[in-house]
Amino acid sequence: MEEPQKDNRQGHTSFLIFSASLRSDSLNNRLAKLAALAIEKNGGTVDFASMSDFDCPSFNQDLEVDNFHPEGAEAFRKRILANDAFIIASPEYNGSMPGVIKNVIDWTSRFRPQPFNQHHALLMSASPSMAGGNRGLWSLRIPLEHLGTRVYPDMFSLASAHQAFDAEGNIKDETLAKRFEDNLVGFMNLVEASKHYPCIKKAWVEFLGEKTEKETERVE
Repeated sequence: MEEPQKDNRQGHTSFLIFSASLRSDSLNNRLAKLAALAIEKNGGTVDFASMSDFDCPSFNQDLEVDNFHPEGAEAFRKRILANDAFIIASPEYNGSMPGVIKNVIDWTSRFRPQPFNQHHALLMSASPSMAGGNRGLWSLRIPLEHLGTRVYPDMFSLASAHQAFDAEGNIKDETLAKRFEDNLVGFMNLVEASKHYPCIKKAWVEFLGEKTEKETERVE
């Protein structure tokens, strides 16, 4: 299987950015677009996607015949591997992540080698609630970190998001807008350093001494 090629132009670090909502006017779509603008403003390259690009049927191992993978999972894998990092703006559904993003993570994790391992990710959310979708982000961290993704510690949650944007789609509060951009720049710097000054890679295993088997192996 041919591997997607990253943009290796000098000084360019590329970021896949998308919202984990299928609704076109989602608050998280607005937040994802703001993130894309901030990345480009600070010298990064953006690959902007829609959740509909990655939507998959419900995960079912009975469908895995002749190395079958849904088109959405194929697209997600290719775009993860074609970029240096990814950013997800995810809504919170009933105190957790949306089922649509968990489903595509499950499908995409079935590729070998699985594509999440050692890729950097930043999680953010926009919610009408006072918590800003933070509980959903903590749940989203779990499968990504389990698969070896280096999830950035500083997540961003925009509370009362239905009132937080101005007519141009920017965050009204200047202090909050600065924190949003500073968080993205910090993530960009980490990804840039990792890309150009990589540490020695070590094999990742879930438990010390775990015996890897076909059914449980997630990293090759």
